[in-house]
Amino acid sequence: MKNTDQSRRKFLSTGAMVLSGLTAFGYQGLGIDNLSFNQDKIRIGLIGSGSRGQGLASLISKIPGLELVACCDIIPENLQGGLKLAVKGARGYTDYKKLLSDKEVQAVVIATPLYLHHPMAVDSLAAGKHIYMEKTMAYNIPQALDLVKKVEKSNLVFQVGHQYRYYSMYMKVKEILSKGWIGQVTHYECQYNRNSNWRKPVSDPKMERAINWRMYKEYCGGVLSELSAHEIDIVNWMTDSHPLKVAGFGGIDYWKDGRETFDNIRLVYEYPNGVKASVTSILSNEYKGYSMRILGSKGTIEILRDQAYIYPEAAKKTLGTVDGVTGATVEVLPGGKGKPIEFEKQQEPTTFALIDFAECIRTGKKPASSVKTGRDVAIAVHMGNAAAETEKTQYWKEEYSI
Repeated sequence: MKNTDQSRRKFLSTGAMVLSGLTAFGYQGLGIDNLSFNQDKIRIGLIGSGSRGQGLASLISKIPGLELVACCDIIPENLQGGLKLAVKGARGYTDYKKLLSDKEVQAVVIATPLYLHHPMAVDSLAAGKHIYMEKTMAYNIPQALDLVKKVEKSNLVFQVGHQYRYYSMYMKVKEILSKGWIGQVTHYECQYNRNSNWRKPVSDPKMERAINWRMYKEYCGGVLSELSAHEIDIVNWMTDSHPLKVAGFGGIDYWKDGRETFDNIRLVYEYPNGVKASVTSILSNEYKGYSMRILGSKGTIEILRDQAYIYPEAAKKTLGTVDGVTGATVEVLPGGKGKPIEFEKQQEPTTFALIDFAECIRTGKKPASSVKTGRDVAIAVHMGNAAAETEKTQYWKEEYSI
């Protein structure tokens, strides 16, 4: 019994081996300086060098084996911001098609408003460029399905920026679920909240819609496509599936400033075997702004930004099979506190997503966040917005799973 307790405690305090994910491409636990790349660098063109684009550019500049050689943006200050993070002599464009004609560019990172994702991706594939596409992958369902067909006909890498698939914390959570340590999981509770009007300052009124594109339906899917898409992707990954249907409500009930996209939305997605996932995003309260809870019959996992906790069910005081011991007891901590889930700390997950992008280009392997997983999230986002707008349940159709 003593050895059994020590084994159980070792798992809770230090964790177990990650079974998939980063270990599959060799970067688990490694710092950037320890990575080994071929001498020839992959030359990247950045399409969209606004705040997210510049964030990606900053990460690219620190990754051996990647070189940012071109940037494109229609807003001059954004373009200059991107070029400052690129290599010396990098070329600047205001027309993305001219960047795609640049023979020095081997791959592109697309970080533009959602409505531009599909046409830019189609043009990039036609130009023979590998693509790292920021989430959400596509504006609507036909675009998502079309991209799957076009990518599968190409010999190019297409990766979607759902970077949490590359984060060791989520890999550890997925392992815990696969081992059944919190019993049968029946519910996911997801929230991605902010206390902000989400508005950026505009010096020229003519640029309002271009700068504050997140607020207008013709450009994006609002909080669902820009925030909650990450958590929808995580639930898809954890369940190895996609939602079957969704119902819920949304509205513009706090920031009445002319925006068209919801400032709050609450949805319930149903997955196979009756699993439910609630998805909430509001812009008027940020308590535990980003969090997920996974509810099992023997315990709960709570996921915050950079830490996760496991809570055994007090009534049962067991987590089933732990380290090969059936019915091993896990003490309930006083005050309802959970046990921290230890995982190997790593650098910003987007860094590892970009490293995998480079590795996929070099080796031909498939990215963990692929065109098909991106399709499933894009469709789920569209279904969720349609459910809230029509107040009618939306259903996954057989033709979506091409």
